[in-house]
Amino acid sequence: MSEETVVEKTWRGILEGRPGARRGDPAVIAAAYAEPRLRALYPAPSHGALTFHRNTQYPWSNDLPYIVGDAQWCIVYGPLRVGGMLGDSLTPREAAALVVAYLPDDCGPAFEGLWPQLDHPVD
Repeated sequence: MSEETVVEKTWRGILEGRPGARRGDPAVIAAAYAEPRLRALYPAPSHGALTFHRNTQYPWSNDLPYIVGDAQWCIVYGPLRVGGMLGDSLTPREAAALVVAYLPDDCGPAFEGLWPQLDHPVD
């Protein structure tokens, strides 16, 4: 039996509402988890948003679309600081599918560790 990755442990903690796990809207979390490509990324729910990252430790990649909202309505935004609104008045499932549609082709499973430092800050 293989050991759980940081990404798998994080998703499980969020889904099960474990102490110390970040909290997010259950419908949004479940919809995102149902998408295999999002399930492979590091989830970070905070302040009504669910962001996804290619790495598991700060500084985050911050280069992927994210969801803001709840079970009633969602908005999908492009990557932090560079993207505008990609869709609004969406169900959680529609929002998760839209994020997947905007993921870069090279966006594979999140890797454990820090995001590589670039010439400019990404956090």
